[in-house]
Amino acid sequence: MDNMADPAGASFIQRSVCCASPAGLHRMVYNEWGEHDNPQVLVCVHGLTRNARDFDPLASALVGNYRVICPDVVGRGCSDWLRDPFGYLIPQYVNDMIVLLARLDVETVDWLGTSMGGLIGMALASHEDTPIARLILNDIGPVISSESVQRIGDYVGRAPNFDTYDAAEKYIRTVSAPFGALSDDQWRRLTESSLRQRADGRLELCYDPGIGDSFRREMEGGDIDLWRIYDRIRCPTLVVRGAESDLLNAETVQAMALRGPRCAAVEVPNVGHAPMFLDEAQIAIVRDFLLPAGTSAAS
Repeated sequence: MDNMADPAGASFIQRSVCCASPAGLHRMVYNEWGEHDNPQVLVCVHGLTRNARDFDPLASALVGNYRVICPDVVGRGCSDWLRDPFGYLIPQYVNDMIVLLARLDVETVDWLGTSMGGLIGMALASHEDTPIARLILNDIGPVISSESVQRIGDYVGRAPNFDTYDAAEKYIRTVSAPFGALSDDQWRRLTESSLRQRADGRLELCYDPGIGDSFRREMEGGDIDLWRIYDRIRCPTLVVRGAESDLLNAETVQAMALRGPRCAAVEVPNVGHAPMFLDEAQIAIVRDFLLPAGTSAAS
């Protein structure tokens, strides 16, 4: 267990929990923000190749109201890699999250999931007696286009390693361009949290390249249809869509508002896949959905 701080000075504790796969045990690391005994818990889960540190600004903004839990999904960030790379599948992630929720010792949580994190949230929320009280789906829905799967599959798990930090940042800015017009400081922070140093001194992205092979095998075969899962969700749900997203189209969001939990929706201009909640305007979308009218998150 380590005490750590984000660049703005807000602190969190890094913890871990032991989970299991058919190939053995693995350790999932998570960052905990706010008061440990706060019953109001928000779980924030990142996208396919990202990690828990993506949520530092959001967590820092909400710690006055929430205990914020940001896990590194297995194979990413500080968490262990699976012995079998073809085990990187949604059912495994759901099982790991159930273990995490048991560790938190709370009856219910609110959930924010970006892309893959949203798929995990959808799967959990679709069950009877789900622990998810409110759900935020960040640029993900029950239909995933084959074009977007192709785009992601072209780079995931195939990243080079780098001689210099500048070369790594240039690569991350390129593959993550759909995040929108981030500031130099925001790109720097995203890059720093995405890298680790190898034994030979070179830099590499901090996720298991085997995730790419599992992703491509699981997602082959055209558009992905998950309406049967979405239609079982009953908790209040918000969908956040990047206005230029190629993964979640506007027609799908319109249909989501009429089916299942009949979601509310917000579109973020000048962003593709996916909004990152790094600035106040995007953080306010989350705050307005989760906190009662007239309540503001303390810093």
